Amino acid sequence: MGRAALLYVVLAVLAIAFAVPLIWMVSASLKPENEVMSLPPTFIPSTPLWSNYVEAFHTVLPFFWNSSKLAFLNVVFLLLFASLAGYGFARLPFRGKNIAFASLLATAMIPGIIYLIPQYILYREIGWIDTHYPLWIPRVLTPVFGTFLLRQAFMSIPRELEEAAKIDGANAFTIYWRIMLPNVKPALAAVGVMTFMDSWNDLFGPLIFVNSQELQTLPLALALFQGEYFTQTNLMMASATISVIPPLVLFVVAQKYFVQGVTMTGIRG
Repeated sequence: MGRAALLYVVLAVLAIAFAVPLIWMVSASLKPENEVMSLPPTFIPSTPLWSNYVEAFHTVLPFFWNSSKLAFLNVVFLLLFASLAGYGFARLPFRGKNIAFASLLATAMIPGIIYLIPQYILYREIGWIDTHYPLWIPRVLTPVFGTFLLRQAFMSIPRELEEAAKIDGANAFTIYWRIMLPNVKPALAAVGVMTFMDSWNDLFGPLIFVNSQELQTLPLALALFQGEYFTQTNLMMASATISVIPPLVLFVVAQKYFVQGVTMTGIRG
């Protein structure tokens, strides 16, 4: 067996290993409750119950909208602030720029759990506990990774474009908005996809900072199907399948730009 064939076999085995839990989740979402944990396990339900999805969707719909709203706010505002910061670090000359950028990257080395308690106390004092503010405002105002990726993307653009715009009388913001941003769309897509995934799958933030059930997000809504003595596994799996659809669709649509964006950020250091 050649090296390429062996590689394909290994990749196929890994793909199957990763796909089996997803297939079981979809299969369990279509089964009646008494078939979900049957032994030996089966992947094809005897009678597919599409009503599981109807019931699960009606249960998690408010939480779905909460997650969608937070994902939208995170993506839009993080792209705005990260692109502005990345453009400043990549193109605008100012004193202490390298030190400021190094300090920004250094903040990413601090685990979030270290400042969780001071963060909670601060949010409590300003009235942010049991609101959505802690779930998006701190994230969009501290876009370390997004700033780094977009800075790299901006640095890969030839300076001749910027100089030509200056000759035509464009100011810094015009250059940023009309010249730079259109040329880093793949990097924007990459940052946007990663930001969406981070917000959509966030469990820790809502668990700590949100108390009211009507403000909870989709990851926490899955716990509604788990009781003290009984768990509605089929409805939980249906809800989990629903929660997977938006990120999956987004990644399929933006896959081309996502790969280009990650690639172009490594062109220059």
